[in-house]
Formats: sequence, C-alpha cells, structure tokens
Amino acid sequence: MPADNLQNLCAETRDKLKSAIAILETFLNEHALPQLTAEQDEETVHFYKGFLSDLRHLLAFSEVSYEKLGIVQRRPNFDADFAEKALYNVYHRCVNSFFYPKNESYSEDGRYAYTGQDAIRFRKKPVRPARDVILNITKIYEELRDDLAYYESDYLTERRMQAERKHA
Repeated sequence: MPADNLQNLCAETRDKLKSAIAILETFLNEHALPQLTAEQDEETVHFYKGFLSDLRHLLAFSEVSYEKLGIVQRRPNFDADFAEKALYNVYHRCVNSFFYPKNESYSEDGRYAYTGQDAIRFRKKPVRPARDVILNITKIYEELRDDLAYYESDYLTERRMQAERKHA
C-alpha cells in the first residue's frame, strides 16, 4: 500500500477508535454492576459481569491501538512496517474483541447485517444503556472491519511471502 494511503488509513482508524473509546469510557464510568442488575437473579448478574468484562477489554485494546497509531503519526519519518503492524493489531485485537466477545453476552447475526436491522443479538435482554452502548459502537467497529479487512489474513500471507523471497 502506498505510504500516503497507509498514513491516511492510520489517521482514519485512530479517529474511529477515539470515538469508540469516548463512548465506552462514558458508559463504563457511569454504570457499575449493581446499577445494571436491578433484578438480582444469578443469571442476570453473570450476564452483566461478562458484559462489563468484555467492554473493559475492548476499551483497553482500543486505547493501546489508539496510542500506537498516535506514535505512527508522530514519528518524524513514517515507518510503514510499524504502521502495518499497528493496523493489524487494531483488526485482530479491537475488531475481533468487539465481534467475538469472550463472554458471548452478544453476537453478530449475519442474517441481519444487510437488512438495515440491528445485526447484534444479545444472549439476554439487556437494560437500555447496555443495549445502547453496543449499538452506538457497532457502526464504528463495522467500518474498522471493512477498512482493515486486508489485515484479516492477506497481510500475514504477504509477510510470509516476503520472508520466503529473502531466504530464497
């Protein structure tokens, strides 16, 4: 990828992460387990513990990636390899953490992805603020997934081929 395109992709990705971070931070700062579990049944508490854990991980991964992309932009000489690794990590840490949360409190149902309906399905019906935080960041992570699709598998394939050419 040409350096200018790569620099632009890094800047756009960083901006999108900044938006997602702001939404996640606000939610996590304003909501704790007792607020989300008005009903005290064990299943509800378990659901929200996993939900909050997944959001904290997503926030941490997004913040680390945001900082790395900032480093990419602040370096006096653009380092394409470092930028590519940073974008690869955004895809594999942030995007995958969003779409495949460890505790599976929600998932993407691909059948709804192109219907204009929400593609996110929750394992248990969440309270409105929990539902809203996910729906508010879904579009951001969908855009990141689309923008960074190259880093899903093609990037590593290209790296392996480069390494093989060097050793041949």
